[in-house]
Amino acid sequence: MTPQLPIDVAADSGIWTTDGLPMIYMPRHFFVNNHVETEAVVGRERYAPALYKAGHRSAHFWCQQEAVTHGLKGLAVYRHYLQRLSQRGWGQFAFLHADADTGCAQVRVAHSVFVLAQGIAGVPVQRDRVCYAFAGWFAGAMDWVLESGGSRLRTTCAEDRCAAEHAGPAEGAPQQPQQHCIFTVHPL
Repeated sequence: MTPQLPIDVAADSGIWTTDGLPMIYMPRHFFVNNHVETEAVVGRERYAPALYKAGHRSAHFWCQQEAVTHGLKGLAVYRHYLQRLSQRGWGQFAFLHADADTGCAQVRVAHSVFVLAQGIAGVPVQRDRVCYAFAGWFAGAMDWVLESGGSRLRTTCAEDRCAAEHAGPAEGAPQQPQQHCIFTVHPL
């Protein structure tokens, strides 16, 4: 996929924007190292719920902005969200199924940033569900779809399978997953 993102850089401030939303561009290892160190200091049991809440809020906001910017509605906004995530280097995201009436969806993530960064630039190799940060994003997007359609239903999401759980290269070598991650969104 060749990203065709509209990226504007303000000459006076250096601020990057896409579709009017401010963006940050950084190396993958920088982001993942910060994520891993924060988890190590705070503990996953405290960090994961905070990421979920922040990701949910951010995805909901993003969907609202993009719906207005592009004139999209319902699941088309969610599909656009997955496309933009795919174009921005987070991984390759696709629905296995999605139903705006029931609030149910399954999202497949291949080449997740969290899996690919393992063993590079000091990121430890883990055989665990390391992509949990995405869960709040997928529930937040579905909740926006439901809310925008007039539904009072709200959802939750969890990572059911992670590519990092599968055997890969030794410590210090980049992980090249043959598998993918699966996230399930369902009503609360």
